[in-house]
Amino acid sequence: MVRGGELTQVAQKSQGIQTLLEAEKEASKIVEKARAYRTQKLKDAQSEAEKDIAALKQKNDKAIADFQKQFEGSSSQEQGALDKDTKQQLDEIRRAFEAKDQELIQKLLDRVAAVDPQPHRNLAKVSEA
Repeated sequence: MVRGGELTQVAQKSQGIQTLLEAEKEASKIVEKARAYRTQKLKDAQSEAEKDIAALKQKNDKAIADFQKQFEGSSSQEQGALDKDTKQQLDEIRRAFEAKDQELIQKLLDRVAAVDPQPHRNLAKVSEA
């Protein structure tokens, strides 16, 4: 049979176990809240970082586009100036050729028509030896 003192002792142990179980449940809830808080903070930080990265990327893209516009215009202007200068030089060469083409043709014909047969200089050295 169970005596009165033992019954009180068993009830106290049962109450102590119940208190420990409640404390464990409360601690579990606190840990779960902390995990959820940490997870939310990580998501918020990642979202904020993505926003910052997008803003920085947009800023850099704009700077690159402005830089390209600035130098594209000048390179096309320079290309136009170079094309114009090249055309002028070619026109000058053509005019110079047209002015002297007949003189050149006559000099070539005179050179070809003027025949002065002479033995090669090496042939003269061989016959002396």
